[in-house]
Amino acid sequence: MYGFLIALGILLLVSIIWMVYRIQTLVSVVKGSEKKIASGSNKVNGALFLLFLLGSGALMFWYSIVEFDNYQLPIASEHGVVTDRLFWITMAITGIVFIITHILLFWFSYRYQYKEENTASYYPENNKLEIVWTLVPAVVLTLLIVSGWKAWTDITSPAPENAHVVELMGYQFAWDIRYPGKDNQLGSYDYRLIDPSNSRGIDFTDKKSLDDFPAQKVVLPKGEPVLFKIRSRDVLHSVFAPHMRLKMDAVPGMPTRFWFTPTKTTQEMREELGDEEFVYEIACTEVCGGGHFSMRKEIEVVEPAEFQKWVAEQQTFIEQDPALIADLPADVKELAKIQIGE
Repeated sequence: MYGFLIALGILLLVSIIWMVYRIQTLVSVVKGSEKKIASGSNKVNGALFLLFLLGSGALMFWYSIVEFDNYQLPIASEHGVVTDRLFWITMAITGIVFIITHILLFWFSYRYQYKEENTASYYPENNKLEIVWTLVPAVVLTLLIVSGWKAWTDITSPAPENAHVVELMGYQFAWDIRYPGKDNQLGSYDYRLIDPSNSRGIDFTDKKSLDDFPAQKVVLPKGEPVLFKIRSRDVLHSVFAPHMRLKMDAVPGMPTRFWFTPTKTTQEMREELGDEEFVYEIACTEVCGGGHFSMRKEIEVVEPAEFQKWVAEQQTFIEQDPALIADLPADVKELAKIQIGE
């Protein structure tokens, strides 16, 4: 807020200076001294260009330093380190180019302002210069793209065999969570099976589904790989966990995935930030309708032993709702009853 007020004050000051200058110009035109005014006008405009460059540049650096902690969140996953490194390398390269080009832009406006005694020079071509400013950006951009592509393929490649699987299903306007049981394999699903009692469309004739269980929040173990299997039941959504540097679209009819390794428990992050109310979260970053704002789900990262204890305490879908097995084939029904201890 403070930075906004300063920026607004600078804008108003520049507007006042500009209006005073325009009034002076109109008065001079009426008096018939256009040529003198043109020369003075160019000098004033050139000086204002330089002042704007210095003022806006100083404001940009000041604001970036003051607000740095608000947009540079702590990293809580292994691949987040790679993601941030790529981001800051890209930011450094593009930022340096941005600053140099804008300094030249504003300097040229001042240096080559119109003067009656100046004459234009003819500079038709420079092949060496053309080659340099074509090859250098091409090489730099190629390196950036290849680095980003390598990081992307790493996180979307098959997860390690010991990865903990979590399914996230987005719908208007919430996330449903499903964990596999002891087999660490999620059962299949079919949209045609969706009904009020089976909102996820889980196929309980698939024996791998019998030990699957739901959860109200995403619980993950620290230091162990996690595979998010992501899908959507209706429209396009997007899974975003900023501290994990995780973002992946949930696309109807096209399951996606993202694997990562959490590195800090929720409690450790609370101690690091000095905030006992902090929680990791998943948010939807794809505008999906009027209730888009409500698509939030908590992530809790715990120690591996605590995670295993939590998993052991959860009830499967069929334990919570035995009616789900009412129409199953006899052999599957028997297995399901064994699962729930009947």
